[in-house]
Amino acid sequence: MQATGSNPETVRFEQTREADRPVGRSIKRGLLNQCPACGSGKLFGRFLKTVQACSSCDEQLDKHSADDFPPYIVVTIMGHIVLGGFMATEMILPMSNWGHLAIWVPMTIIGSLAMMQPVKGGVVGLQWALKMHGFGGHDDEPADALPVPDRAA
Repeated sequence: MQATGSNPETVRFEQTREADRPVGRSIKRGLLNQCPACGSGKLFGRFLKTVQACSSCDEQLDKHSADDFPPYIVVTIMGHIVLGGFMATEMILPMSNWGHLAIWVPMTIIGSLAMMQPVKGGVVGLQWALKMHGFGGHDDEPADALPVPDRAA
C-alpha cells in the first residue's frame, strides 16, 4: 500500500479502509446515500448516477456494476407490498377494479421510485465491501475460461 499523504491520520485511515470492510455497515451507508468507505460523502450526484469519487475520502465510486440487480430487488419488495395490500383491502372493503387501479398503480409507481436509489446504494455498498465489480483493484473477468473447440475435428 502506498501512502498518499504525509499525514499519519490519512495513512491510518487508508490502512483501516483496506482491511476493514464490514458488509452490514457498507450496505447501511449505501442505503443512506453515503460513501460506503467513510460514511460522510455523498454516494449519488443525480438520481441513480453515482459520483465519480467521494468528496471526503476520494474513494472511486463510479466503477461499480450494479446493472439490473437493484430493479429486481425493488420489483420483489414492491410486489409483496402491493399484493399484500391489495388482498387485505379486498378482504376488508370489496371495491371495483377501477378503485383498486386508482389506489395500487400510483402506490406502485411512487413506492418503486422512492425505493430505487436507496436499494442501488445498498448494492453499491455491498459491492464495495466484497471488493466486487471495480472495487477490488482487478479487472472483472471470469475466473474460469471456456475451452476453445477444436475446429479440425
